[in-house]
Amino acid sequence: MLPSDDPALRVLTDAVQRGDVEVVRALVAQRPELATDRHGDASESRTALHLATDWPGHFPRVAESIAVLVAAGAPVDGRYAGPHEETPLHWAASSDDVAAIDALLAAGADIEATGAVLTGGTPLADAVVFAQWNAARRLVQCGAAMTVWQAAALGELDAVSRHLATGALSTRDLDNAAWHGCRAGQLDVVQLLAAHGADIDWLGYDNLTSRQAGMASGNAALHAWLRASV
Repeated sequence: MLPSDDPALRVLTDAVQRGDVEVVRALVAQRPELATDRHGDASESRTALHLATDWPGHFPRVAESIAVLVAAGAPVDGRYAGPHEETPLHWAASSDDVAAIDALLAAGADIEATGAVLTGGTPLADAVVFAQWNAARRLVQCGAAMTVWQAAALGELDAVSRHLATGALSTRDLDNAAWHGCRAGQLDVVQLLAAHGADIDWLGYDNLTSRQAGMASGNAALHAWLRASV
């Protein structure tokens, strides 16, 4: 375990986040443990790839930095240890960092890794919860499985229909999916879920009902439908 105040670790962090790939490469060549070992202490620690995907993400040349770190032995699915257990892919999804997502998946990251900070779910769960729509769509393009609420948020009508066809969705599943669909302004999905019994006045997250979330979504057609359905 490398302590967070290790001077070389500070230099590595700065180089990764400035996009100075040449310095990153030189550092891990001189001290391979910067890539392979955990950074922190017994109570909280992370991996080298978390440096490349830390908030706010979108660091210059991030794909190159990730490739260098992975080649040097950084664990592509290494988890954060502490209040949550997110992988670097979760962090990239949470900051809408498509370049980092692509690089991590190319390096073999598990697209279905669990551990999302609020849901315990996959990187896609993080992307949807935090409304990181570019990341969410990229993950789906790359084969991420969608729960009904994730599909609803992304306007994936066919996927929502398949979930409904199973007959396995609970009332809570329907209401939760409708809330996410409303927040994301997905009129067709919301109408479908409402037709299957979803409560548009269910109080969900951020102390908003689905109706309120939809009114705030910016979709004028959804806004009009919600007003008409009172």
